[in-house]
Amino acid sequence: MTAARPSHSAGSLPGARFIDPRVLSRIANLELLARTVVTGFVSGLHRSPHLGLSTDFAQHRPYLPGDDLRRLDWRLWGRTDRLYLKEFEAETNASVTVLLDCSRSMSYASGGLSKLDYGRYLAACLLWFSRGQRDRVGLVTFDTEVLEYVPPSGGHLLHALHAIERATAGRPGALTAPLGAAAGMLSRRGIVVVISDLYEEPDAVASAVRQLRRRGSDVIVMHLLDAAELTFPFDDAASFEDLESGDRVPVVPGQIAPEYRGLVEAHVAALRRLLGRDGVDYALLDTSKPLDHALFTYLASRQRLARVR
Repeated sequence: MTAARPSHSAGSLPGARFIDPRVLSRIANLELLARTVVTGFVSGLHRSPHLGLSTDFAQHRPYLPGDDLRRLDWRLWGRTDRLYLKEFEAETNASVTVLLDCSRSMSYASGGLSKLDYGRYLAACLLWFSRGQRDRVGLVTFDTEVLEYVPPSGGHLLHALHAIERATAGRPGALTAPLGAAAGMLSRRGIVVVISDLYEEPDAVASAVRQLRRRGSDVIVMHLLDAAELTFPFDDAASFEDLESGDRVPVVPGQIAPEYRGLVEAHVAALRRLLGRDGVDYALLDTSKPLDHALFTYLASRQRLARVR
């Protein structure tokens, strides 16, 4: 099932300027970037009268030094003389693994930020946010095969961030083999987030992602497309190169633009239908847009998955 699109704008959140990818590209340190984005995002959640973390109570856990005192259950303290915090559905421990596509097509950028750069920022923020929820976090980078694997652990956030920093778009990619290999590595059920431009036919994408579902994991697919890939804003005749195969094709944009946009819409609709049928949350993300939609999609998916588990 696809997470609902939030109705707010990035400008409505305190710290939202740090979620703009054009601003993020000026922050060289990935750890600083992730911490800055997530802090601004969570601050906006808490300050907004209409938005917030899950309010569905899940369990108590013992107080630890540094925990937010506002979340203490004072009634329970009065009965037991011990300090406990309330945890909610979105905050219960889980294993969260991000699968980041590093195939050659992810290097495309019509502006200053490539799909891979956006994916790197998003992966770092999701892992930082998840670790803040006391989740175990891990990472897989891949193209035609798994490139790096950081197994989910409470102490592996920095290892994952360093692996993301090393990620580059090199070879042509595929989904079936690396996602199958990743499914075999993830022995524990958890949440798997796939970040990719899904540069394959919808049936092949769904079949590849299904390997993760068979292992019992909850799967969220974040489909990254450049703004130009969505709108095809070109005017002048030119040769267009397929970044995966290297093939070049002469194109007169005005003649094919309507057909191209129709094909993209059909591709997205098919992905949404096929992945949704398998119980996979799907979100289409424009890499020119702020990251808040992606983070809200992740949070909404987590809350939904926690309720149906």
